[in-house]
Amino acid sequence: MSLIKSFKKDLLQVRVYESRKEMGEMAAGDVAAAIRALLDSKEEVNIVFAAAPSQNEFLEALSKEKGIEWQRVNAFHMDEYVNLPEEAPQRFGNFLRERIFSRLPFKTVNYINGNNPDQQLECQRYTRLLKQHPIDIVCMGIGENGHIAFNDPHVAKENDPEWIKVVDLEKVCRLQQVNDGCFATLDEVPAYAFTLTIPALMSGEKLFCIVPGRTKAWAVSHTINDPISEAIPATFLRKHENAALYLEPDSVKEFSLIC
Repeated sequence: MSLIKSFKKDLLQVRVYESRKEMGEMAAGDVAAAIRALLDSKEEVNIVFAAAPSQNEFLEALSKEKGIEWQRVNAFHMDEYVNLPEEAPQRFGNFLRERIFSRLPFKTVNYINGNNPDQQLECQRYTRLLKQHPIDIVCMGIGENGHIAFNDPHVAKENDPEWIKVVDLEKVCRLQQVNDGCFATLDEVPAYAFTLTIPALMSGEKLFCIVPGRTKAWAVSHTINDPISEAIPATFLRKHENAALYLEPDSVKEFSLIC
């Protein structure tokens, strides 16, 4: 595999690979190694996954990794739209079921129910699950506006008292779903979603952030170069002691990276 550049910004390890495919494969290899190491020292491993086309190469490669006792791994996901039809392919649970949850024999797969009419009760239920299964690994991306999960700048809180909450989505965040080909028009994109909060994501022992694509170049540049703040939620990755950012040429094009 060809590593173009590797450097640290604050605590964040940044790696730029030659292609999107190589980036996904290397991230998958690193996540697989982390799972194996954790399973050597504990009975179960708890992993949170992101659902987005940016994760396709990574999820495909991870699903093919050998030598992992997946039946000792509990799976979670980090966000879900509110009130999409159960069978909608855009539901993040359905996205992950197709690409990884149905392919591997996880011990448990824990879905966020975006259609629960009692949203507070659903937040409480998922919070209990996360507290009962402390997060070992987070596999995530970065949004075009610098969000992580659905923590858009206007709702992101570094010290959020909640672990999961319902948020309204910024227009640029909703447009990303159109740019990604998930919805045909902006009007089709839900305006609200459940999301794990910044403290929940940052509680993970290891964070692996996979960010391909030219449309993410602005967010990548600001994640690395801007002051750490809620204005660019992804900048909080730079405060985590065990976080890695995986990039490829398109996601760093036209924007400088301070090395």
